[in-house]
Amino acid sequence: MKEKRNADAGTEGQAVPSFRLSPSAFRLPLFARILGWSFLNLALLVGVFWVLLRSEFRLEPLIAGVAGERAQRTADALLAELRERPSADWDAVLARQGEVFGVQFLIVRDDGQRVAGPDIKLPESVAARLRTRGGTGRGGPGAGEGPRGEPPSPADARPRENPERFRSFGEVRRRPPTEARGFLHTTDPSRYWLMFEAPLPGGGGGGPERRMTRLLIVADTLGAGGLFFDFRPWIWAGSAVVVLSVLWWVPFVRGITRALGQMTRATEQVAEGRFDVSVDARRGDELGRLGGAINRMAERLAGFVTGQKRFLGDIAHELCTPLARMEMALGVLEQRADERQRAYVDDVRDEVRHMSGLVNELLSFSKAGLKARDLPLAAVPLPGLVAQVVAREAAPGADVRVEVAEGLVVQADPELLGRAIGNLLRNALRYAGHAGPVVLRAAAEGDLVSVTIADVGPGVPPEALPKLGEPFFRPDAARTREEGGTGLGLAIVRTCVEACRGTVTFRNRQPTGLEAELKLRRA
Repeated sequence: MKEKRNADAGTEGQAVPSFRLSPSAFRLPLFARILGWSFLNLALLVGVFWVLLRSEFRLEPLIAGVAGERAQRTADALLAELRERPSADWDAVLARQGEVFGVQFLIVRDDGQRVAGPDIKLPESVAARLRTRGGTGRGGPGAGEGPRGEPPSPADARPRENPERFRSFGEVRRRPPTEARGFLHTTDPSRYWLMFEAPLPGGGGGGPERRMTRLLIVADTLGAGGLFFDFRPWIWAGSAVVVLSVLWWVPFVRGITRALGQMTRATEQVAEGRFDVSVDARRGDELGRLGGAINRMAERLAGFVTGQKRFLGDIAHELCTPLARMEMALGVLEQRADERQRAYVDDVRDEVRHMSGLVNELLSFSKAGLKARDLPLAAVPLPGLVAQVVAREAAPGADVRVEVAEGLVVQADPELLGRAIGNLLRNALRYAGHAGPVVLRAAAEGDLVSVTIADVGPGVPPEALPKLGEPFFRPDAARTREEGGTGLGLAIVRTCVEACRGTVTFRNRQPTGLEAELKLRRA
């Protein structure tokens, strides 16, 4: 076989490529990208909701209203306990409850003077709210003001009496006067303040003007141990949304990516010349139409390629007869020609023999391609087949080293596999036998068997490696008939190996040489 190397294509003088990160190194599968995009969309919605909650809807009405009911019940029970205790015990009661919830409780008058609890400096905004007699009313700031912002009337400002005592912590028989409440958020340091009206006996002190006492709950976080804002329902709701989103999206996305993966594998097989592929075209969407188009394309390409190989085989078969007659005629002509005419007869004989070799290769190529479909495979002992091929192809004195493990058996057609190994061995001996030994090695790799034919010749240009095995391709188009062949030898190798349900790859060796590797299924 003559279609192998460019003798001038060595590895010397080649620049060493620099390491660069290509964009493909960071590509994600479509399945991960779609799921990531859906979760990003979900996170965006959560962020928008949080911004609206903090700005447009404001946390103050939310906590002072619905969410404040938890703090309301705690405050009611705490004030009930304080009313049953002397004022000397109030600090201890407030400290104990503060440790339970991780907050600070304190009692102050509306002029900002501390009655009980820790000594905390009140920010100006909190003090201003306390000075507003109705500042703790429902609805946030100003909720206790009269119409159009006027100060509340004395009747509204009077503390209401609580006719009942609370028997146990958290037990509420009737809505107490602590229902009026307000919420503030201060900075430097960041604190959250929730205040209640807290009419306590003796808490307002004496004087011409009776002071209202307030219960303040001070927390460093918005949650405040669940008193201000309980995040757990939101976390459970968010988790449920995420789980439902996954259960909703994963089957849909998986169905799309599975169909695309099947079509990708099918088109890759078609690109490698294997047209007996079929994808699921039962979907009622664009992917189903695409799958049907791939199936029809594979069928038509298989018909075209099969027809082409059959056409080549028919032509080669028909050309065999006239070529044989020409050989016979040249033999008769050679007997009758004189010495001067015999040189012309030899030239014609060389041309006829070259044409005959081309026709035989065309016939072998077409037969191998036509036998590939539905070819029954048999268990072929590899050591015996390799020994026969080496004895047939290697000339006396050729340096061929065989390293085949004993007992290796592959699934293949003996004739086609022997032709493929023989073509590769003949090609290596023709173009690299003078440079060093040709090594034929076979070893098991799991469920596969790897058969390699390696030499130490000049190799081929890197850009020509993917094209080796294509019909009529030669790495050096300028080679003469004596130096190169027809370009069908490696094509026959690829066709024979694929007919045996195997693969063939070519790669350059370092520092020099070419290696062909056959992968076959182990019997």
